[in-house]
Amino acid sequence: MYNNLFSPITINTLEVRNRIVYPALGLMYSFDGTLNDRYYNYFQEKARGGAGIVTVGPVGIDELGSGMITMLLTNDDAIPAFKKMTDLIKNEGARAWIQLFHAGAYSHPFLIGGKQPMAPSSVFSNYSKTTPKEMSKEEIKGVQQAFIDAGVRAKKAGFDGVEIIASAGYLITQFLSPLKNQRTDEYGGSFENRVRFPREIIEGMREKLGADYPVSIRMAGNDFVEGSNTDSETPEFAKVYEKAGVDMINVTGGWHETNVPQMTTNMPRSAFAYLAYNIKQAVSIPVIASNRINTPEVAESVLKDGYADMVSVGRALIADPHWANKAKSGRRDEIRPCVACLQGCMDGIMSGNSASCVANPFAGYENVREIKKTESPKKVMIIGAGLAGLEAAVTAKQAGHDVHLYEKKRDIGGQIWIASAPPHKEELMEFIRYYRTMLRVHNIPVHLNTEVTPELIEKENPDHIFVAEGAGPLIPPIQGTDDPSVMTAWDLLENNPRLGKEVAIIGGGAVGLESALFVAAKGALPPDALHFLMTYEAESYQRLKELMFKGSSRVTVFEMLPKVGKDVGKSTKWVLMSNLGRFKVDIKTDAKVIAIKDGKVIYERDGETQSKQFDNVIMASGSKSNKTMANKLETMNIPFTAIGDGVQIGKIDNAIHGGFLAALEI
Repeated sequence: MYNNLFSPITINTLEVRNRIVYPALGLMYSFDGTLNDRYYNYFQEKARGGAGIVTVGPVGIDELGSGMITMLLTNDDAIPAFKKMTDLIKNEGARAWIQLFHAGAYSHPFLIGGKQPMAPSSVFSNYSKTTPKEMSKEEIKGVQQAFIDAGVRAKKAGFDGVEIIASAGYLITQFLSPLKNQRTDEYGGSFENRVRFPREIIEGMREKLGADYPVSIRMAGNDFVEGSNTDSETPEFAKVYEKAGVDMINVTGGWHETNVPQMTTNMPRSAFAYLAYNIKQAVSIPVIASNRINTPEVAESVLKDGYADMVSVGRALIADPHWANKAKSGRRDEIRPCVACLQGCMDGIMSGNSASCVANPFAGYENVREIKKTESPKKVMIIGAGLAGLEAAVTAKQAGHDVHLYEKKRDIGGQIWIASAPPHKEELMEFIRYYRTMLRVHNIPVHLNTEVTPELIEKENPDHIFVAEGAGPLIPPIQGTDDPSVMTAWDLLENNPRLGKEVAIIGGGAVGLESALFVAAKGALPPDALHFLMTYEAESYQRLKELMFKGSSRVTVFEMLPKVGKDVGKSTKWVLMSNLGRFKVDIKTDAKVIAIKDGKVIYERDGETQSKQFDNVIMASGSKSNKTMANKLETMNIPFTAIGDGVQIGKIDNAIHGGFLAALEI
């Protein structure tokens, strides 16, 4: 079915079993630069799951360029630990790759012992919020040698290939960029001078590693930063890399500080494949496409349509490391979805925690969490088919229990139907696809349109009950919430009603902001119409852009706190806020709504009472737990466990991980 994806490929003289590459992603599983069992189990599982190449990294070549939150290969003492890693990967049939890393100006001083980072020039970094030290020629040669020495150690450790990182705004990218490189010596100025730094690393590494040893580079296809390199210049860099001795090029998007989203849900799947194709046209060596290639169908299409020779499948392999094996064996629908939420993988790292996955309770816990077959099977009733109930049902059945799932509505999914309604959140519907499949595969009876009553419980006589009642809208103590103009965000997102020209959103948390975007986008020019009008040049570019971000309602958000989006993840908040800005959503902070009357919102701001008339008022002040059945069960003398939002309002990971862990305890 996926003939291109599962065909072998040769890199230099090395054959790889398929076209799937697990790329280097930050994990923070140790804070001293060393490997541990958590790393070993994590990468072994990626190899066991069927990927062709498993890349260990980022791996620092020196402490100043990476700090202690990445793995380090700075001396020979580290070789045995990495040798253990390569053995684990290769014993599973995958090829073991390593990404060698130096952040340059992107190094955060607090991660490198308070030292000053170094870079091509002393140009302030918007990413690390610091001004680096300009590298001397001796320091340039020292870093180049550190890359080469680390490559030699990697070969001794048994890695099948080495990748040099020259993307994302890190050190090599800084040398290449006229925005960051303001040197006047042979390492700055002209194209030839700016590319000298990576060229010499590649040439030195090729000399030391030999002609037959695979060397690859990960490069930015377009920096997406004003004043830096675009996809007009990047093919020229690729030509230099190939001539210097690189055997493969891994093409990604832009820098960390770009204003173009790189991984979030509003980025279409495989949207950067064109960047890989742009490089592929310039070179004769294999090229890898990256970013948001998260399903086998998308991956196969990228290869079949000639965009690239291989595909990076990163976060999708965190969500399900057995992505490849399941696709190859015809079990595509059993793949746990990556929904591009970034809550576990990116927000976790940005908050100083280890990487995990909201969809996969095993990710990062491969050596800790395990479903063991029970020796005393129980009859288990699960009330509620939201994410918590679904995960508990599947886990309990895998453990050997007799599981029945009850849902009072006509379908499974719970709040996912609401959460997936705002623009670019459709990916969340993949959870419903996955759990429908798992219920079928594990033959779990599902009783839809069935409200559980004490009488039903007595009739079925379960040994244990999981109560996943979910949540409902929280109505704040505001006078006039029963006004005809008022509805909840839940009503809005579930029913998509027709709205008037002026719409108020009460609440500036995640629900309020996403509801605001949902309303603002109603009536705006849809993508297919945009494509049609652009194809036939029916409207000017400026007019089309205006129509893209002009809906049928003007939206005002009221938030009583000084800032909105307190509960929105760090890695996605800026994207949400920028889109609200494009739709000209009026956000009023420090605005306490005190009453609603006949559509008029009365609020206090800056010590004054103000008001504004609206056609519709949307209450988006959060959620509250449903505890009706849990309270009844307290009196029924039946063992039960409350899970999900019915215990405490949380996010997707609270539901899935909570349901999983609870099912292990019975």
